[in-house]
Amino acid sequence: MRYIVFDVETPNYKNDSICAIGIAVVENGEIVEEQYHLVDPEDYFSGFNIKLHGVSPVMVEGAMTFPELWFLVLEPMIKDGVLVAHNAPFDMGVLSKSLKRYGIHRECDSYACTVRIGRMCIPEAPNHKLNTLCELLGIDLLHHNAGSDSLACAELLLYYISKGVDIDRFVRKYEYK
Repeated sequence: MRYIVFDVETPNYKNDSICAIGIAVVENGEIVEEQYHLVDPEDYFSGFNIKLHGVSPVMVEGAMTFPELWFLVLEPMIKDGVLVAHNAPFDMGVLSKSLKRYGIHRECDSYACTVRIGRMCIPEAPNHKLNTLCELLGIDLLHHNAGSDSLACAELLLYYISKGVDIDRFVRKYEYK
């Protein structure tokens, strides 16, 4: 199975645009590729979001827009795999809204959520936030950096697989609207 683990950061509360995305591809029980992209969201940045993830308007000047990144990188990468994210409803929702914003049609994708898997695999954790689970398992994390978050999420996924978790049990279809 091929898993495309991703994390997005947004420039504002609308969550319909992306200013950074991290991707870690998992195949045959190992991370085989990592990517981090700053994205020109063609939208305003709120102070809250800048403070949260550290991505500012100056940093995305000259970066690809979402449609450019989608057609050059993301769509070819995700077509043959299952998307995975920590708190996947958020990341899948941002992806869906970004596609809709630019009139890019996509029917559905298979996805899994490492929060859901973690609740089953590590029920004794005080909570199932990414930073909590990473601290518990000794996984390095620079929280709210999309590259670090996606890599840490991929390492969580590999941990669950190593414990014998059947990830297919957690795979759902996301219907883009």
